[in-house]
Amino acid sequence: MGTARDQLARADVVLCSACLFGFDCRYDARDKRKPHVVEALRGKPVVPVCPEMAGELGVPRPPADLFGGAGGAVLDGEARVVTREGRDVTGAFLAGAALALEAARRYGAAVAVLKEGSPSCGSRRVVVDGASTVGMGVAAAALARAGVALISDEDLEQP
Repeated sequence: MGTARDQLARADVVLCSACLFGFDCRYDARDKRKPHVVEALRGKPVVPVCPEMAGELGVPRPPADLFGGAGGAVLDGEARVVTREGRDVTGAFLAGAALALEAARRYGAAVAVLKEGSPSCGSRRVVVDGASTVGMGVAAAALARAGVALISDEDLEQP
């Protein structure tokens, strides 16, 4: 499998969390631009995605958290995603995950660089029931189940 940078070197097309590229698509209408991610992807065709915007949640939007399990449990109907105001947005997260997966398939992206900790894009760590835990967000879980290799933005911090 190799390191994250090895995986990127072999990838023809890379799916990437849009916030990492400077798109103001996060819940707080800000980005999480990471120069080390942009640099690592230089010269590669990149498909930026924001599953939450794709799921029509809008910007800004109330922050949302996972309840009852991580992203895989949401995909299986065993957990849900709820805003901190109490609104269930599970359907929007599922729709956004499906569209992220469709984008990966359409553009041939076998690798995705995702924003760690996100309830959509977290690839190793998410917040479930108010506590940070090992697990994936909803879109990350959908991509992983389809065989897309996931790389956390944190994996690219070191040269």
